Parts: sequence; structure tokens; C-alpha cells
Amino acid sequence: MKFFLYPLLCLCVVPLHGALDDSLQALAAVGHEGKGNEAASAAWKDVVKAGPAALPALLAATGKGGPVADNWLRVAGDTIVQNALSHGQALPVAEVEAFLKDTAQAAAARRLAFDLLKQADAARADAVEPSLSTDPVQELRRGAVQRLIEDAQAKQGEAASAAYLAALEVVRDEDQTRVIAGELRKRSVPVDLPKHFGFITQWQVIGPFENTERKGFETVFPPEKEIRLEAAYEGKSGSVKWQPFASGDEYGKLDFNKPLGMLKEVTAYAVATFDSTEERDAEIRLGCKDGWKVWLNGQFLFGRDEYHRGQQMDQYKLRCHLKQGTNTILVKCCQNEQKETWTVEWEFQLRVCDSAGTAILTAAK
Repeated sequence: MKFFLYPLLCLCVVPLHGALDDSLQALAAVGHEGKGNEAASAAWKDVVKAGPAALPALLAATGKGGPVADNWLRVAGDTIVQNALSHGQALPVAEVEAFLKDTAQAAAARRLAFDLLKQADAARADAVEPSLSTDPVQELRRGAVQRLIEDAQAKQGEAASAAYLAALEVVRDEDQTRVIAGELRKRSVPVDLPKHFGFITQWQVIGPFENTERKGFETVFPPEKEIRLEAAYEGKSGSVKWQPFASGDEYGKLDFNKPLGMLKEVTAYAVATFDSTEERDAEIRLGCKDGWKVWLNGQFLFGRDEYHRGQQMDQYKLRCHLKQGTNTILVKCCQNEQKETWTVEWEFQLRVCDSAGTAILTAAK
């Protein structure tokens, strides 16, 4: 059953200003730890009561507050659609679709628009999804990429290889990339995963420095004050110098155990240069299960003083701004005192990409 856009006159029956506008603002203002929940509870009922005509304004309000506020708005949108379907009411699906296609809208709002469109008119959402394979919102492009994978799976020979290569061009999620890369390699098609993801693999490393009693995380060792690759410093057990290290891992992991040894209660640093063809916004994405800090061009971005709680690709997303030309990325990585076999990893993986996860490659490559 399909539902179509209200005539403009019908949309004006419930005004998108006044009481409804106030209610949506109350939902968007909900904060953490229940701040604003009482007002939101009453506002939520008013928004739902407004019915399908409230959906365009509801979408416009989504993404303007925090995650808790977006949850209130999402549930309100879901309830409006479900009520409309139950009572045979028309839904403004054309306007919801137009909102979805507007990439200038907030990511959370566009994700909600797609989900509401799927509920209201699954066939219409199904027709739109293939166009999202290069969408800047990763959650939206994932379904489109899965379609490309399934299309490739249905082909044979060179047609299958071509289809998988097309999927590789737009895939960004690690699990889908593994599937595509595996199928291409079965067909003897080479895949450069470090380049695909934008992992930095060429580093200079130095260490070990001290981390007894986990004090190394806050201790300012010489590499945090200066980057001089020819310099030598006093480390935990004697003089330490920078040494080149290239990661051969497909997912860019730099394992400090390899150049420095299997050590505990230690701190090490890795530095790399990244040449950007232009000044631009970017993300440095890190995976690490040890204590870590990251600097870009001497500016501290972020750090986590915790150990062995799991590691995954893109675990941490650090927004940054690249300058045109050479940028310096410094990583501090601390290993603690634990002796269990699952605590021996002293490593990280780091890549540079845009907000959608598309690799930004150093100009030197």
C-alpha cells in the first residue's frame, strides 16, 4: 500500500509553528541524565497528536540537539507513521524522500527520513537506496553497498570481478570490505587495503620510556616537546633513538613489540608525516587497546588512559584540520603491567579520511 504527499492545503491544517514548533523545540532540548524529560514527555504527546503533517518539521528538528533528543524525535516519528498506517491516513512520503536526498541536512535527520520512508512505502525506499552508494552518511550507503555485493555474487567470471571492483570503490565498512576483498582475491585480483582505507604504514618509533605504576600517560617525555629524528634521549633502560618502522599489516597495525621487544610498564612514540594537497577538514581514526594520545602538528587532539578493553578499526574518530603541505602526526602508546596473554598487544592502527570514511592519501603515495 502506497501513501502520497498531502496537498499543500492539507499540510497547513496543523500549523508548523506555534504549539507544534514549541513542542519540537522541547524534544530537541532534552539532555543527558534526564534533563528536560518532564517537558519532553508532554511535548512528545503533542507532536504525535499532530499526526503526519508534523513529519517535515520533526525531521528538520532532528540532529539539532544531542543523541537523547534525537531518540525522542525518532520514537515520535515512528509512532506517527505507525498510527497513520493503522488508520489508513496519508503520509507525506514525497516530502520525506526529498528531505532524505538533501545531503545538506543533518546526518541523524536523513537516517530517520530513510527509516520512516521504509515504514511508509517500502517499495519507494527500495527504489531510492541504490542511489545512496556514495552518500556522505555511512549508515545510508551501507545498504546500497550490500546491494552491489549481492549483485556481484550473482555474476560469474569477469563480470563478477568488475562488479566486486565497483563495490570496492564505494565500500567503507570493514566487514563489507573484507567480503569484497576476499572475493576479488579468489579471482586473483589484487587489493591494496592499506591504500583503500588510508592507513599510515610508514613510521619512526622511539622507546621505551617509563610507565611504572601507569605514570607514563601523564609524563611529558621529550618527543612531546620536540620532534628531532636525529636526537637521542634517556629512556627506561638507557639511551633511545628514533628508528624507522614500516607496518606490513593489511589493517595498518603498528606493533611496538616488533621494533622494541615484548615489554611491560613502558611508553613509546610513533611519528609520521602526512602530505596534504590542500588545506581541509579531515578525521584521524585510531584503533588501540592501550593508553594513547594523538597530536597533529603539535596540537593535542585526544587521549584515553585505559588498557586492554578491546580494539577495533575506527574505534576513535578525531576531527582535525590538515594544512596544505606536510603535517606531523604523533602517537603516544603506553603498555601497562598486566601479564595475561591477552594483554601482550602494544599496538595501534591509524588512518586519515573524511567524515564518511573515504581515505585521504598522503601526496607522497
